[in-house]
Amino acid sequence: MSSWGKYKPNESGKNSWSQEEAFEKLTTFCAYQERCPWEIRRKLYDKGITDEPAEQLIAELIEEEFVNEERYARSFARGKFRLKKWGRNRIRMELKMREVSEELIRKGLSEIDPEDYYDTLLTQTEKKWETTTESDAYKKKFKVTQFLMNKGFEMDLIKEAIEDLSNDQSQ
Repeated sequence: MSSWGKYKPNESGKNSWSQEEAFEKLTTFCAYQERCPWEIRRKLYDKGITDEPAEQLIAELIEEEFVNEERYARSFARGKFRLKKWGRNRIRMELKMREVSEELIRKGLSEIDPEDYYDTLLTQTEKKWETTTESDAYKKKFKVTQFLMNKGFEMDLIKEAIEDLSNDQSQ
């Protein structure tokens, strides 16, 4: 229960779902976009459904192929990389928070093409470098590095990208 954060079950009984209604609503919820059991548990918790009834619903959704954690991990990694330009570290951390197994996280990250990954890192580095208003080169490098680390890129690749950018600008 500690991984639920601020979520409290619906104590008033208002807007709570019956087991049948919950399954129907969850199939729509899962059909809209890929979901993991953690997200479904959170949704059920909001509606006052916990413990065994929640686990039964999740098992049924998995059996009916509405929920597939590997599919979720792959989709999540692709989407966050392409749309939000997140690095592998950030994606890994977010998937861990959603209680996805290490093996499935690895499979998800394998969806990211290494060349696309580095090209994206270079593009993000250039954009941030151009928009950072800092006259001191050392401080500017630090700010750009911090930004890229927050996005989840690896330190060794960040250093390489900044060097590539510096070499391009000095030529």
